[in-house]
Amino acid sequence: MPVAHPVAVKLNPEVHARVRELAKAQHRSPHYLMREAITQYVEREEKREAFRQEALAAWSAYQASGLHVTHAEADAWLARLEAGQDVEAPECQN
Repeated sequence: MPVAHPVAVKLNPEVHARVRELAKAQHRSPHYLMREAITQYVEREEKREAFRQEALAAWSAYQASGLHVTHAEADAWLARLEAGQDVEAPECQN
């Protein structure tokens, strides 16, 4: 496991007190809660950024090719999936 590097985080007194109280209630240290919170935040934001990058790539691909499905086609496909049918996605068109 890589060596952890200490980092100082300045919290306002109210938030700091809330972290201490929550840590006490959960029988954890404030350090543990802050480390977990930061880890979860980073993981969530990495996923959000990956989704954003995929959307930008999809938009660029659409602008270059013009390939798309209509709203009606997508809606019908999703309705069939929701009904439990194993159906292929509609074909893209220009």
